[in-house]
Amino acid sequence: MTNSRSSPSQDRRAPSSDSSISLFVIPGIPEIRKGQNLGRLIALAARRAGIVLEAGDILVVAQKIISKAEGRIVALSTVKPSPRALALAKKLSGDPRLMEVILRESKRVVRSERVLIVETHHGFVCANAGVDHSNVAGRDCVTLLPKSPDRSARQLAAALRKQTGKRVAVIISDTFGRPWRLGLINVAIGAAGVPAMIDLRGKRDSHRKLLRATVVAVADELAAAGGLLMGKAAGTPVVVIRGYRCRFVQDPASRIIRPAEEDLFR
Repeated sequence: MTNSRSSPSQDRRAPSSDSSISLFVIPGIPEIRKGQNLGRLIALAARRAGIVLEAGDILVVAQKIISKAEGRIVALSTVKPSPRALALAKKLSGDPRLMEVILRESKRVVRSERVLIVETHHGFVCANAGVDHSNVAGRDCVTLLPKSPDRSARQLAAALRKQTGKRVAVIISDTFGRPWRLGLINVAIGAAGVPAMIDLRGKRDSHRKLLRATVVAVADELAAAGGLLMGKAAGTPVVVIRGYRCRFVQDPASRIIRPAEEDLFR
């Protein structure tokens, strides 16, 4: 899907790569707890695995470990459901406490037939506001999305530079569904050091035809590539992408969110 929105900050130079792009996991990331320094833990795990991060590397980091480090975990036993949450739970045969957490993380409910689709306070339109039971200890604990994923990405990139002396980019990824297509795919919810989008409108293709609507969601493509090595149960929340060359920019992933006036589903 192309995005017709333009912005003066969009990078109009297409990225390049070497003859190949390599992806590999950083193994040995421990279970993350609130307040831990993720930059230090990732750098330490890389050193233990004999991995030397290089300038220009792109780290795709699962949202879940960001949320854990930031304490974005809720025990459902502490949640008192509102009348609206009780009504949604009855309609969807769900846990009213979970419905309450989702409502608190949402600006509005978009759909509530078969599944709960909402718009989060960030502007993401997704199932259950990103509230998730998986990969978190405790039977009734759920994780929430980071409050500001772009800020989290910037902070992690800065921490990694402090630990390694290398300027690396960071993409925070999460799995989202997509209109018109089945299945989940990793997308970028936060980014630092990579262009969120590359605007190729006005350039020409290999047959010299003018490109009129091509805006590439680079951060999403990189997140999806990293997702191939993560898996839901593999315990590998950090993937390094090496060989993809792009200008180092602070371009927030929030720019990928389609504005309401261009959204066909609102």
